[in-house]
Amino acid sequence: MADKRDFYEVMGVPKNATDDEIKKAYRKLAKQYHPDLNPGDKEAEAKFKEVNEAYEVLSDKDKKARYDQFGHAGVDPNFGGGAGGGSPFSGDIDLGDIFNSFFGGFGGQRQANPNAPRRGSDTEAVVNISFEEAAKGCHKTVSFNKVDACADCGGSGAKKGTSAKTCSQCGGSGQVRINQRTPFGMVQTARTCDRCGGTGKVIETPCDTCKGSGRVRRQKTIEINIPAGIDNDQMLNVSGQGNAGSNGGPNGDLHVYVNVRPHPIFERRGDDIWCEMPITFTQAALGAEVVVPTIDGKVSYQVREGTQPGDVFKLKGKGIPHINGRGRGDQFVRMTIEVPKNLSQKQKDILKEFDDSAEEKNYQKRKGFFDKLKEMFDDKK
Repeated sequence: MADKRDFYEVMGVPKNATDDEIKKAYRKLAKQYHPDLNPGDKEAEAKFKEVNEAYEVLSDKDKKARYDQFGHAGVDPNFGGGAGGGSPFSGDIDLGDIFNSFFGGFGGQRQANPNAPRRGSDTEAVVNISFEEAAKGCHKTVSFNKVDACADCGGSGAKKGTSAKTCSQCGGSGQVRINQRTPFGMVQTARTCDRCGGTGKVIETPCDTCKGSGRVRRQKTIEINIPAGIDNDQMLNVSGQGNAGSNGGPNGDLHVYVNVRPHPIFERRGDDIWCEMPITFTQAALGAEVVVPTIDGKVSYQVREGTQPGDVFKLKGKGIPHINGRGRGDQFVRMTIEVPKNLSQKQKDILKEFDDSAEEKNYQKRKGFFDKLKEMFDDKK
């Protein structure tokens, strides 16, 4: 494990980083090195795996505590588990429980069963989709790192054909009690069993594949359904695809964060779509039938006569479907009027002739502006 980089260094955050800072760093790095955005780049793929492994630990409160105290040895499922009975980290021991039992385990207080089933922790992945895929829904394959039960030993940690034995030192409780003479009399305290590391079991012949931990880290690829209407940065929960539980406990979940690529024309605002539609001066002045793009294809729209720059019209029901609901948003189209450039002399003459023939009633905004300007200077006389 000497070749592994420090997880905080991998994430680019200090050791006192908050959960939000760690998550923000993960989202940034996962997008930067995601295989979909770096096709064929082996270095980016390796960094993507490294970032996922680091985040898997630093986002989990218990794993982070073990990592801060013991480094990689505290969280690597392939570490420890030798003939002496396994690593003290191999059973997902709750350090808080051990602490409480040591300082609060007086008078035969009942302790939690170290072999009780425990749910696995959740893991995360990022998926990149297009604007249209987000609007209409799609199926995507997602690759992520997770901890699974070892297939060779069935998650027991013991070599095939053998089994773990009840610890003779603690009788399977995972803890030993110590009687101490104090000025107040005999006091009984409890501490983690040194022989089994708190698991209550001893593996005399560990599995060669998982080294007695019962679990191995691997990369998995699954297909997920992305519903229509999903938005950027939303999360999909895939039940049971997270890290393996211990002692027969259920798997955790997979959290898939969705990254929607920007569209060159459309902009999403809630479940509405906005876009700009360039038209000519003549089309704006006289009105015209234009073709407007939507996520469903092209539609025709009749531009009214005298359309002004910035005017907005609505295409009802042409927006984003309401996720997990009925109906859709609308599409709003803002008109932009393009002033012609590179005019020929003939075109200039025609425009000049038109301008000379125009009256004040043809330019209501211009007339209003100069009327107000005239009033402003008249008031100063």
